[in-house]
Amino acid sequence: MAARIRKVDYFSTKVPNRAGAGAKLLAGMKDAGVNLLAFTGFPERGGAQVDFVPENSAKFRQAAKKAGLKVSQRKTGFLVQGDDRVGALTGILAKLAQARIGLVALDAVTAGKGRYGAIFWVKRKDVARAARLVGAR
Repeated sequence: MAARIRKVDYFSTKVPNRAGAGAKLLAGMKDAGVNLLAFTGFPERGGAQVDFVPENSAKFRQAAKKAGLKVSQRKTGFLVQGDDRVGALTGILAKLAQARIGLVALDAVTAGKGRYGAIFWVKRKDVARAARLVGAR
């Protein structure tokens, strides 16, 4: 099966870089019934940045507001899901590279049972062109 690539909304926020901060955020989303397609975080300037990719952006924003989270404006990323194989992302990345579209970031993981997933970001000015190149909806 070919990879399925879709544009997704994502939101980011800054949190303290301390044990349990991410768990608290995830528990709040769970309690509000928010399904996350992806959640990623990394240290930044003495704290941490976390990115949420919700299945339903309106429900996420409502839950974030209720939890008192200051989240960014909606931004766009790309979610890739497909059958795992050697070099699964190389075709997608090669198309972007040929078009001189650089990645801002990429996270990928095997999902087990022969499946993988990835999320990647490009600069805002490149989103529409990247979507056309990789066939994202």
